[in-house]
Amino acid sequence: MSLAIRVIPCLDVDNGRVVKGVNFVELRDAGDPVELASAYGQAGADELIFLDITASSSGRQTTLEMVRRAADEIFIPLTVGGGIRSVSDVDQLLRSGADKVGINTSALANPELLSEAAHRFGNQCIVLSVDVRRAENMPSGFEATTHGGRQSSGRDAIQWISEAVNRGAGEILLNSMDADGTQAGFDLELITAVRTVANVPLIASGGAGKVSDFTPAVLAGADAVLAASVFHFGQITIAQVKDELRENGITVR
Repeated sequence: MSLAIRVIPCLDVDNGRVVKGVNFVELRDAGDPVELASAYGQAGADELIFLDITASSSGRQTTLEMVRRAADEIFIPLTVGGGIRSVSDVDQLLRSGADKVGINTSALANPELLSEAAHRFGNQCIVLSVDVRRAENMPSGFEATTHGGRQSSGRDAIQWISEAVNRGAGEILLNSMDADGTQAGFDLELITAVRTVANVPLIASGGAGKVSDFTPAVLAGADAVLAASVFHFGQITIAQVKDELRENGITVR
């Protein structure tokens, strides 16, 4: 029996505020990530992901406080990423209430960080977050990038993901930089390529624009589908995505 597919909103957080402009009318402060997290929990989200997009050392304390508040409010798993540089950072976030921690740039710079964190805390709470874009000079045609897709890491994305899983990453947050923000659909070719090398849960991110975009991502191999803007702006609801998946014979929670 296959596991139920998860539908996950992503909140990009900058200094304790959600960016990408949010339009949840019931909220007193539309920029407050904890209020938004609570609303998403009530709306049927299976998990939440907070990405601290600036994650400076000053922002870190803001993030820890936000995670504590969110963990008190919501009863679904919470993944937090952004600026994780050490096993100690992972420890702090887990102690603050995060269920899983996403590591991106630091893992590319120091792959041993994945091994150490997985050994200490267990694979199930270590998420490899990877920003991928097409690159003709890479064996697979895809490269792993840093700095929000602006800089190449020099690593083939598919090879890197395979290594990361072997090192102990228990889940992949796969963000297509080519599809991100286009609302033209998920990068199905990329999802399929990653599925061939990764036997851990795979979250597809980047490109959701309409309800019909989600089913193809699952059929390509995603175990979870993530979106940000289309949920924040109310273009699509979590319930609509789940209904669409069900209508296509896909089990959802």
